[in-house]
Amino acid sequence: MNFAERMSRLGTESAFEVLARARALERQGREIVHLEIGEPDFDTPAHIKEAAKRALDAGHTHYGPAAGLPELRETIAAHVSQTRGIPVSPEEVVVTPGAKPIMFFTILALVNRGDEVMYPNPGFPIYESMINFVGGVPVPIPLREETGFGFDLDLFERKVSQRTRLIIINSPQNPTGGVLEREQLERVAELAGRWKIPVLADEIYRHFLYEGEFASIASLPGMKAHTIILDGFSKAYAMTGWRLGYGVMPVPLAEHVTRLMVNSASCTATFVQLAGVAALEGDQSPVARMVAEFKRRRDLIVDGLNKLPGVSCRSPRGAFYVFPNVSALRRPAGQIADLLLNEAGVAALSGTAFGQYGEGYLRLSYANSEANLRKALDRMRPVLEGLRAGA
Repeated sequence: MNFAERMSRLGTESAFEVLARARALERQGREIVHLEIGEPDFDTPAHIKEAAKRALDAGHTHYGPAAGLPELRETIAAHVSQTRGIPVSPEEVVVTPGAKPIMFFTILALVNRGDEVMYPNPGFPIYESMINFVGGVPVPIPLREETGFGFDLDLFERKVSQRTRLIIINSPQNPTGGVLEREQLERVAELAGRWKIPVLADEIYRHFLYEGEFASIASLPGMKAHTIILDGFSKAYAMTGWRLGYGVMPVPLAEHVTRLMVNSASCTATFVQLAGVAALEGDQSPVARMVAEFKRRRDLIVDGLNKLPGVSCRSPRGAFYVFPNVSALRRPAGQIADLLLNEAGVAALSGTAFGQYGEGYLRLSYANSEANLRKALDRMRPVLEGLRAGA
C-alpha cells in the first residue's frame, strides 16, 4: 500500500502514547500513577448527563445541521458574548466533535503550502502537526520560563511578515500553565491588525485561571473580525469523552468550516449537543468546585516538586499542568520521563513532547487525587536522587 506523502508530516499527541505504555505496564501488574493525560478526574455533572438521557429518550439520535443545532449555537453565542464582552451571532458559531477540528479546519481553510504559521513552543503538539500536514511552514515562538512562559514578543515581532497567514495563541496554556497578560495580547493584536493576520485563540482552559482575570484577544478593539475563538466542553465540564467543541469566527470562515464538517464528520451527535445546552445554561457550581480543587492540588504539587532534588517549578497561573525544570539533572527530558515511568511507576511527559523549546522540562497533570499526587512525589524522589548523584 502506497501512502500519501502528506502522511509522513502528520505528528501525534504523546500523552496518548505514554498512556498506552502505562496501560501496558498495568496489564503486567504494575501500579501506575497517571500524570500524563490532560483529563479532569471529576465526573460529568449530573444535570448534563440527565439532559443527554432525556435527549436519547426523546429520539434525538439522528443527523443534525453540519454547523450545529440552532439551540446550541444560540446558547454558545450568548455565552461567548457574555464571557468575552463582544457581540456574537449564532451564524459565527460552528459546533464540532471536540475542539481539535477547529484547529484542523481553520488551518486547512487558511493555510496554503509555503505559508507561515506562528504558534507557541512548547505548545499543544497538534498545532505543529497540522501546520506540517497542510504543507505550511511552522514558525515557533519560544515560551520562556523567565517571562512566566509568555510569548517571546521581541522575536514574535521580528518573525511576523507578509508570509504569515495565521497566528496561534493559547492562554491559559498547555503545557506550561502560563497566561498571556493583556499587554502581551495587545502587542499580538497590534501586529495582527497591521498585517491583517487571523488569530486562532485556543481558550479551552479559560475557566482554569487561579489568579487575575481572563482576557481574550477577541475582546480587544478591532480584533473580533480577525479572531477565531476555540473552546469546548471537555475540560470545564469534565466531558472529554463526549467530544463536544466549538469555534467562533467571522461568518465567511464559518461557512468554509461548515463545509469541512459536511465532508468529514457530517455533524456532531445531536443528543451530545443538547447536553451542551444544559452545561452552559445550568448550574455552574460544579465547575467552580473543580477549579477550586485544582488550585489546591496545584499548590500541593508545586510545593512537593520544589523539594525534590534537581527540580524547580514555577506555580502555574492557569490550566491544570505543572512544567517543572529538570535541567539540573543533566539528562534529556525524555530519558527522565522514561525512568519515572519504568522505575517509579509515574507517568509523566517530556517537555519535548510539546516542541523543541520544552527540553529540560517535564509536564505533569495534577488532574488526579491528592493521595495519588503525594504517592507520585514520594516515588519520584529516589529516581531523581539517583540522577542527581550521577549528574
